[in-house]
Amino acid sequence: MSDSHAPNHNYHLVDPSPWPIFCSFAAFLLFFGAVLYMHFDSPWLFAVGVIATLFGAYSWWGDVIKEGEHEGHHTPIVQLGLRYGMFLFIISEVMFFVAWFWAFFNASVFPAEAINFVWPPEGVETLDPWHLPLVNTLVLLLSGCTVTWAHHSLVEGDRKMFIQMLLFTVLLGAFFTCIQAYEYMHATFGFADGIYSSTFYMATGFHGFHVLIGTVFLLVCLFRGIKGHFKPDHHFGFEAAAWYWHFVDVVWLVLFFCIYVGIKG
Repeated sequence: MSDSHAPNHNYHLVDPSPWPIFCSFAAFLLFFGAVLYMHFDSPWLFAVGVIATLFGAYSWWGDVIKEGEHEGHHTPIVQLGLRYGMFLFIISEVMFFVAWFWAFFNASVFPAEAINFVWPPEGVETLDPWHLPLVNTLVLLLSGCTVTWAHHSLVEGDRKMFIQMLLFTVLLGAFFTCIQAYEYMHATFGFADGIYSSTFYMATGFHGFHVLIGTVFLLVCLFRGIKGHFKPDHHFGFEAAAWYWHFVDVVWLVLFFCIYVGIKG
């Protein structure tokens, strides 16, 4: 007897989920708590926002993994839609960084009277691009190679090499974050010291945040790979993480040459 309720199409109509609205409120708590923490040194709401955001992301992500890996809802046409969605998301991220680059270029190419038409402003001791920034550039480029190696290993069915290369990528991402944190701790200028410091920290800081998110993304893929998820012909979850990581690579190269090496005006 045939199931009259079985779908007669290749699309996936998702069940009602509480996680989108839950994550929206969690993100609001995270943002509002961060503002209170920075202005009034009150970390409690920020901590609640972090915990709620992580729990919501874990639950939502878990549902998507269940739909695609165990229930078989991610048909080829659904995967195509996911690819379009990830592509558009990365385009939106590109435009996000364009805003910060625009602010930096506007301030550096056309220095204002307030900084005596000099760039960098007088008294600002910029970071040496050929020291830690160069090391971080090499680290991130190497991580791009290892994540590509992991992808090719997965496609060829070499799961052991896939896991090893993905582990190296995660470690390199964590190493990058540690180096950048060390660099910030030893910078001679603070966040609110002027237009140079503000544009510098907004651009590099948001990139660092994206590296952290990308590292978590790849770490989740690593755990999934160890559990036996992903097949040579069905692994968009990892492929999306690899796309995102290559985007982070490219943004860093632009940051390195335009902001660290910089326009000295």
